[in-house]
Amino acid sequence: MSTDHNIVHIVDDDDAVRKSLQMLFESVGVGTSLYESGDDFLAQLDESAEGCILLDIRMPGTSGLEVQKQLIERGNRMPVIFITGHGDVPMAVEAMQIGAFDFVQKPFRDQDLMERVSQALSQCEEQREENEHRQEVQQRFDTLTPREKEIMSCVVMGQANKVIAIDRNVSQRTVEIHRARVMEKMAARSLADLVRMSIQLGL
Repeated sequence: MSTDHNIVHIVDDDDAVRKSLQMLFESVGVGTSLYESGDDFLAQLDESAEGCILLDIRMPGTSGLEVQKQLIERGNRMPVIFITGHGDVPMAVEAMQIGAFDFVQKPFRDQDLMERVSQALSQCEEQREENEHRQEVQQRFDTLTPREKEIMSCVVMGQANKVIAIDRNVSQRTVEIHRARVMEKMAARSLADLVRMSIQLGL
């Protein structure tokens, strides 16, 4: 499976629909990956795959809704856009309630579908950048010594250097040195920056 960030995974049991959607997206330079069933898609799914999923809500075998639930269980965060028929709106609403990005009703205008897919791919890109930034912050945090981590925890809780020093029976100067090292290693420009990183790390 391609790891292209802008790929659209098309899951539909209708071969003609799959091919027409493939032509539509590839005409504007967006890559596609085709699957003839929900089971086919789940079997081939690479956990590192990115992009968005265009998913027929009503298919033989595993339904689109069931595919979405299995993706959630796997922790897959790719945006899902459902393709629905007129009678499938209640199912589409349920899908939205449990995290689907959007749904389009057949027959749909190509331009409407393209716009929604573009929005979904933008969201996917934002998530990727956010994950990369979180990994960078985690790598910086892992370079801190146990004492520096302890001092960082106190600092982001708003404790003054003097208080931290008294609580740990060390000099205020020692706390200041540790604090400066934390700021440097974490590449934090301000206390607010350090607090944001702490929240990102779930500390």
